[in-house]
Amino acid sequence: MATIIKRKKKYSVVYYYDDEKGVKRQKWETYNTYAEANKRKIEVESDQIHGTFIPPKDTVVSDFLYDFIKIYGTTHWALSTYESNCSLIANYINPIIGNLPIQQITPKVVDEYYQTLKKTKSIVKNNRKPRSEYVTTGVINSIHKLLRCAFEQAVKWELITRNPFPLANRPRQTYQKRDMWNAEMIRTALDNCKEPKLYIAMNLAFACSMRLGEILGLQWTKVHISDADIAEDNAYVMIEQELSRVSKDARQFLDEKDIIEVFPSMMNGTSTNLVLKKPKTDSSIRKVWLPKTVAYIIRKWKEQQDEMKSFFGNEYYNYNLVISLPNGRPCENRVIEKEFLHLKEKLNLPNVVFHSLRHSSTTYKLKLNKGDLKATQGDTGHAQIDMITDVYAHILDEDRKINAQKFEKAFYCDLRDVKPSEYEKPAPELNNIVEVLQNSPELTSMLSNLIAQAASNTK
Repeated sequence: MATIIKRKKKYSVVYYYDDEKGVKRQKWETYNTYAEANKRKIEVESDQIHGTFIPPKDTVVSDFLYDFIKIYGTTHWALSTYESNCSLIANYINPIIGNLPIQQITPKVVDEYYQTLKKTKSIVKNNRKPRSEYVTTGVINSIHKLLRCAFEQAVKWELITRNPFPLANRPRQTYQKRDMWNAEMIRTALDNCKEPKLYIAMNLAFACSMRLGEILGLQWTKVHISDADIAEDNAYVMIEQELSRVSKDARQFLDEKDIIEVFPSMMNGTSTNLVLKKPKTDSSIRKVWLPKTVAYIIRKWKEQQDEMKSFFGNEYYNYNLVISLPNGRPCENRVIEKEFLHLKEKLNLPNVVFHSLRHSSTTYKLKLNKGDLKATQGDTGHAQIDMITDVYAHILDEDRKINAQKFEKAFYCDLRDVKPSEYEKPAPELNNIVEVLQNSPELTSMLSNLIAQAASNTK
């Protein structure tokens, strides 16, 4: 059984338990209010009665998360997930709650932690200025997802009795309407683009809804643009890999998991390598059909690339990449992004990032296929269809308005006994009368006199 002892302004729950070696020990847990202490007292007694009590341990959050990564992360995470989660732990979790024992992490502690995060400044990574001064709601939700998974594992390992994170009040994340170019702007950009690599990348991003990493990791063996393919409208690309810069530590920790090819560094002593790796999710592996014009554009680009290969001879790095540097070396994201920045500034087009072309593609396809979510998801490779319905809901709503008009014509047009509301637009005849009165002051004056005379006769 447990007891509550008041110590100054605090309340302590005192109880006995048998440790892992069977030695009887006493435990004091201190709380700010009697209600919190009593809740813990009831919980301890209930667990002891039902045989579910877990002896307290001194494991702190940072040590637990290290074990969690080593045991769980290596088998369940892709490379990109591993690096992003390790970054969240190092920058925003361990510095704030890393020294707390895991058994002291309650829903209240989690709520306080999220409030602290909202006032925490974003960490500068790779000398790049963060997008916002303080930690965003999106980052907090990523932290919540990570810790919820981790503490669920702690329950399975019998380190804690329950997971506090599902009960916590995480900030609500809302998707904002993304800035993007419309089809006319993209046509303007393509018509004025003089950089071949950027021209190909823009066409693939817009026509195939491809991510930049997928474009730069595309190899010619995955491109099917023969005469027969094009003639039969069956030209397509298979998206099965992406180009990414990954730390050597991450590759070693995950034992080269998901790595297809590692490109050698041009300089010694670097901590990262460009790699071809599998996409983050299985849904990103997909087949996307090409418009005929795009297929011919890519064929022309292949001819130009073969000429460069002949020019460089033995000095050409033949990695079979569709988009590469002139000597065949992989082309990093920043090269395309820099060229894209120059193009939009030159043409004075709205300031969007290259990734927005993928959003423009999604929007355009939803309009063309009248909101066919599954077909669009097949091209974009989104893991969940909710990503499309949440982010592009305004596009779907525009087309759904047509449904009401179709219902009116097909079903309700014969219900003649329904009278128009007084708020409906004036009939065309009334519009004509109003126009005549506005253009004839004499007629308006005469009508006003008639109305006044009729009013005086009724008194």
